[in-house]
Amino acid sequence: MGKTVALVVAAGSGSRAGGGLPKQYRQLAGKSVLAHAIDHLAHPGIDAVQVVIGEGQDEAYRQAIGERALPSPLTGGASRRESVRIGLAAIEGAERVLIHDAARPFLPASVIDRLLSALDTHDGAVPALPVVDTLARRDGAAIARGDLVRVQTPQAFRFDAIRAAHAAWSGDEATDDAQIARAAGLDVALVDGDSALEKLTTDADFLRAEAARMTSRTGMGFDVHALAAGEELWLGGIRIPHDRGLKGHSDADVVLHALTDAILGAIAAGDIGDHFPPSDPQWRGAASSLFIEQARDLVGRAGGRIVHADVTIICEAPRIGPFRDAMRARIADLLRLPPSSISVKATTTERLGFTGRGEGIAAQAVATVVLPEDR
Repeated sequence: MGKTVALVVAAGSGSRAGGGLPKQYRQLAGKSVLAHAIDHLAHPGIDAVQVVIGEGQDEAYRQAIGERALPSPLTGGASRRESVRIGLAAIEGAERVLIHDAARPFLPASVIDRLLSALDTHDGAVPALPVVDTLARRDGAAIARGDLVRVQTPQAFRFDAIRAAHAAWSGDEATDDAQIARAAGLDVALVDGDSALEKLTTDADFLRAEAARMTSRTGMGFDVHALAAGEELWLGGIRIPHDRGLKGHSDADVVLHALTDAILGAIAAGDIGDHFPPSDPQWRGAASSLFIEQARDLVGRAGGRIVHADVTIICEAPRIGPFRDAMRARIADLLRLPPSSISVKATTTERLGFTGRGEGIAAQAVATVVLPEDR
C-alpha cells in the first residue's frame, strides 16, 4: 500500500433504492455505483484504493469493477464500524487514509484536494455542507440551523490516529468516523463538501443521479431502394401488399435501414455497411429486424438507451396511412420502447425524381439516445 490509501466501504446489503441488488452494485449511467466511486478516487494524492465488501458479495464485486486493477477486496463485518476496523487493519503502514462510502460515488477532485491539505495541520478532515432548509422537530418547534452542517465522505485522517481511535471506541454504533475521532480527542477540521457527493439511498436518488450524468445524442439515417417486380415489399418491419417490392441484398426495408443508420450515428458506431456489408453472403435476404436489434444492443452495451425514433417514408405508392400503426408497433417492439416513442410519417415528392416516378422508395430517420456523459 502507498502512503495515502482510500478505504472504500461497500459492505452494505440494503436495497432501499430498489433494483434487487445492494445499491453499490446497481448500474448507474453505464457502470456500477462502486465502479464510479473507485474511478472518482483516481487522484495524484491517492496511492492506493482498498475496497471492503460484504460476505457473499465476491461475484457481484467482480462484475462491478470489471478489469480495474485493485487489491483483493476485504470481507467486512456486521456493522460499518467493524468493516472500517477490518479495512484499517489491512492497510497498516499507510500514513493517511480516506474512509469513503461507495454510496457517494461522484467525488470531485477538489474535495480530495481540500481534505489532504487539511491533514497538514489537523488529525482529520471531513467534507460538509451548510444546512439550507428550515429544520423543525416533529412537534413543530424550530431548530436553529446556523451551527448545523451535513457531513459527507470521504473522511480523511492521519492513519495511526484514526486506527487508535477505532481501537479505543467503546460506545454504540457510531454515525461516522469523525464521531469516533472526536471522542478520542482528535482535531477534526471541516472542509467544503460538494452537492455531487449526495448519498444514493432511494430509487429517486438514482433517477436524479442518472439524469444528471447522461447526455442526449441524435443520429440521422437515409436509405433508398429500387422497386422491382417479383420482390416482397417490407417497410418498417412489416410486409405490405403491393405489385412490386424493394430490391436489395437483404429484405431491402428502407425504413429499418435508415433507422439502423440513425441509431449507429447517435453512438458514433459507423454505418450499416460497416456492420452488415452487402458483400457478405450471410445477409442475403436477411430480415432487417436483425440490423435494428444489433444497433439497439450496441446502444445498451455503451450504457445508453434509445428514447425516440422518427421516420419519414418518401414514396408515391403504396399509401402508408393504413399501415402506419402496425409499423410503429413493430418498430417499438424491436427497440423495446412504447409506441408513443415511435413516429412514422409519409410524404411524396409531388411526382418529381425517382420516387415521384415510382422507381423506388426512400426513407429518412432520426434517433435520439441518451448515453453516459463520459462515453
